Amino acid sequence: MHRPVARWLGRAALVALASLTTLLAMRAWEVSRAPPLLPWHVVVPQDLDAAAIDRLDWAGWTAHEAALLDTVDAMSGADLPTRHAVASNRYWSGSPMHRSRRSADWNRSYLLEPDGPPRGVAVLIHGLTDSPYSLRHVARHYRSRGFVALGVRLPGHGTVPAGLTAAGREDWQAATRLAMREARRRVPEGPLHLVGYSTGAALVLSQTLDALDGRDSICADRIVMLSPMIGVSAMARFAGMLGWPAVFPAFARAAWIDVLPEYNPYKYNSFPVRAARESSLLAREVQTRLGRRASEGALARLPPILAFQSTVDATVSTPAVVDALFSRLPAAGHELVLFDVDRSTDLGPLMRTGTATPEALLPPAPRAYRSCTYSNVGRTDRQIVEHCKPAGATTGSQRETGMLFPAGVYSLSHVALPFPVDDGLYGLDPDPADIPGVHLGSLPARGERGVLVVSAADLTRITSNPFFGEILRRLDALIGAEPLDSRQSPGGSSSSAITSASSRPTRAG
Repeated sequence: MHRPVARWLGRAALVALASLTTLLAMRAWEVSRAPPLLPWHVVVPQDLDAAAIDRLDWAGWTAHEAALLDTVDAMSGADLPTRHAVASNRYWSGSPMHRSRRSADWNRSYLLEPDGPPRGVAVLIHGLTDSPYSLRHVARHYRSRGFVALGVRLPGHGTVPAGLTAAGREDWQAATRLAMREARRRVPEGPLHLVGYSTGAALVLSQTLDALDGRDSICADRIVMLSPMIGVSAMARFAGMLGWPAVFPAFARAAWIDVLPEYNPYKYNSFPVRAARESSLLAREVQTRLGRRASEGALARLPPILAFQSTVDATVSTPAVVDALFSRLPAAGHELVLFDVDRSTDLGPLMRTGTATPEALLPPAPRAYRSCTYSNVGRTDRQIVEHCKPAGATTGSQRETGMLFPAGVYSLSHVALPFPVDDGLYGLDPDPADIPGVHLGSLPARGERGVLVVSAADLTRITSNPFFGEILRRLDALIGAEPLDSRQSPGGSSSSAITSASSRPTRAG
């Protein structure tokens, strides 16, 4: 009996080895045909590792950051090959996207202080391949409400994509700890809010769990998460295998999932294998720790969480936000806000079967957390209604928002949530005074193929949030700046203004 089993196991091992060999051979063939790597994919700036960051204060970190960005500028000097000295390359000093063209460089860490004595402090952690730019609107709102807003640049970010071939989750966690130390140094008393976007949200949870486990002495009073990376696709677990051929210099391109033109001044377009693997490992670690604490009944000490998520998200798992996080939380003032797709759109017949509604994503009520959804009044109406159900309740309330789904927009996206429609880079209706060198969020999406360096997928993916005022309204309730049931969206954008701006035909895409 043992001999047939051993024979079967041996055959299975041979099949697995043959499959792996075939996969690696195909990967090597694929990268051999790819364009060569460029300096910003090869030259790795010497960012700090976790041990060095833990020894630094904020002044030391920002001094290191300034020197680091100087080395990046040296890389994009006059000796850049002519074929790369083009306007669409952010690393060419003559490009309108080059950081020297900005009065404020949002690729670096920042500290925004209120006009008067601070009433609290907010730490903001950006996402993978992003920069501190991604949470600048949230940071400015906190500042306007009397908070010190502190946004930290995660190691490997804000410089060149090659930086992410060396930095990893332990370095990002150390940068989060550094920001928390500086926050409490500047505001020893008063509320401390920890805000995370995408991978930054996973770092927020990781730091908070460290504090609850006694590994860190500083714990936030409130947690805010936008498009939180609680779960990623199953394939992301095996991303590291794609880079195995890169151990041979001839196949160095295998260390990259994407090598693309770098036209975005505040986000990498190229994506290394290591970054995918590190973010996946971080998400899995957070899920494991949440599950362990939940089984021990030890999640009651988590600070109240306010999370915002699109029901459709191509980057992170929306069901994981519900099932792996919120369904494990005890009743403690937590709230989940979901933005639905436009169910009234003419694209209905083209929408994939199984596109989940908020009701399908959420478990049956009563739930231990408050839930709010933004969706259409009906199948033929673009008007948006807010449906809220308190924690522990089986029935809820409905509020007319006065907003419409913008014409030509059928859903939000992972990247859209932290940006208002007037953001200069990502907005559907960019503010003319906010000039980042290019308006990616409002580029026309129709024309001939091959003309633009921007892919069609990037053009059609919405990058700003027509309902951003609702996020700020909830932040105000969290801060105590105004009642939650206010009908006026804060931050200078009323509901009627959003509707008007969104109805412009030139911005519909």
